[in-house]
Amino acid sequence: MERTKFTVNGRDYTTPGVPVVVICIDGSEPDYHLEAIKAGSMPWLANVLAGQGSSWEAHCAMPALTNPNNVSIATGHPPALHGISGNYIFDSTTGEEVLMNDKKFLRAPTVFAAANEAGLDVVVVTAKDKLRRLLGAGLVEDGPSLAGTGEFVAPTRHGICFSAEKADQATVADNGIEGVLELVGKPLPQVYSADLSEFALAAGVQILKDRGADLMYLSLTDYIQHKNAPGTPVANAFYAMIDHYAAALEALGAIVILTADHGMSAKSDASGKANVLFVEDEVRTILGTSDVQPGTDGLRVILPITDPYTVHHGALGSFASVYLPDGVDRDATIEALRALEGVQEAYGREEAAKRFCLPPDRIGDIVVLGEAGTAVGRYAAWHDLSGLDAPLRSHGALGELQIPFIINRVLPRPDQLDEPYGEPAHVHNYDAFWVGTTLVSEHELSSAATA
Repeated sequence: MERTKFTVNGRDYTTPGVPVVVICIDGSEPDYHLEAIKAGSMPWLANVLAGQGSSWEAHCAMPALTNPNNVSIATGHPPALHGISGNYIFDSTTGEEVLMNDKKFLRAPTVFAAANEAGLDVVVVTAKDKLRRLLGAGLVEDGPSLAGTGEFVAPTRHGICFSAEKADQATVADNGIEGVLELVGKPLPQVYSADLSEFALAAGVQILKDRGADLMYLSLTDYIQHKNAPGTPVANAFYAMIDHYAAALEALGAIVILTADHGMSAKSDASGKANVLFVEDEVRTILGTSDVQPGTDGLRVILPITDPYTVHHGALGSFASVYLPDGVDRDATIEALRALEGVQEAYGREEAAKRFCLPPDRIGDIVVLGEAGTAVGRYAAWHDLSGLDAPLRSHGALGELQIPFIINRVLPRPDQLDEPYGEPAHVHNYDAFWVGTTLVSEHELSSAATA
C-alpha cells in the first residue's frame, strides 16, 4: 500500500502504507484499562504500554459527550468547526428542542469523506445508529463539500458505514455493504448490552481480514461504563474483550489507536443516591420565580447528554445550557450559579464558546458545568430515572475530560496542549487520525533518513 496524501479542514494527512484503525471506547476514563491490566485482563495492551507503543495524556472535546466527540474525531477539530455541540440542542432557528443526529447539522466534512475521495478504502462501524447518520455523510451519502462551500454533495465513490444496532438492515446502496450478520457470524446484538460494542469490533476485524481497509473507525457504546466502575469484574471482562480484538487488528497489520469520546464519573453518594443539581429549579430560585410552571416563563435548560438511549443515565450529565427569559441580568445569574454547591463553573455564551471551542449559536446564554461528583438536570419531574438500576455514573464536563490515547507505535510525544483546564495533556482525541497517519509517516521517514 502506497502513501497517500489528502487535506481536509486545514489539516494534512499522509497515510503510512498500512491500515490505520481508531477504536473509540465510549466513556473510557484511563482507570478502566489501567485496572484491567492490573487484573491481567489486557495482555496486548500491557505489552504496548511496556514499550511496544506510545501512551499520552489526552483531552476530549467539550462537552464531554458522544456526538460532539465522535464528530470531532471524524473531522479532526472541536465543535466550533463542525457544529455538533451536543446530542441534543435547542434549535433557535425553529424554536424546537431536537436531537443532533441528523447530518444537516454538520458544518464541515469528515476525514472519512476526504480519504474516500482520495481513493482510500474507508470503513466506519458504530455501535449505535445515531452516529452512523452523522459519520456516513460524504462517505456513503451526501455530505458537506470538501471545498468548504457549505453545500452538501454526493461522494464520487462509496466506502462502508453501518451500525451494529441495525447491522441486519445494511445494504450496499445505503451502507456500502450487505450480509453483515453472516459476515460477522454473530446475531444482531441488543442495544443495552456489551454485545453491541463487541459486534462493532468483530465486524471491523472481519472486514479488515476479508476485504481490507486503509482507514477504519470503530466506535463503541458506554453501556458498561455507565453501570460499572473501573476494576470491577464486569468492566475488566469488557476491556479483556477490547484487548482481544485490538490484538487481532494488529495481527492483520494495522496501526491501532485506542482513545475515548469522554471519561466517566460516579455521581452518587455513599448510599447510591444520585447527586443531582436541578439547574432549571435553581435558576428560578435565583430569579425569584420558583412558583412559575416550567415551560411558561421563557426559561429553558437544555441537557445536551439527552439522546434516544437514556435508560442508563436518565438524561443526567454534567453540562447544561441555560436560555434565559428576556430582561434577566445574565451576569448576576452567572455569579449566583457559581456559588451553588456542585457547580464547578458557569460561563456566559461568549466566554464558553471561546474557552471550549464551541459554536456560540448552538449553546445557551449560560453554560453550567457540574463538578465530577455531581449530575445536572432540568427539574425533577422532567427526568425518568426508573431505568437506573445501578448508582449513577455519567459525563459531560471537566470531570470527564481526561481520556486515554494509546497507539501501537513508538512515536515522539507532541507538545503539551495550551488549555487552561483539566490535567496536562499532549493530544486531543480528535488528533487520532492525524497521529495514526501523518505523525507515523513523518516519524518513519525521519527514522529511515537517519538510519
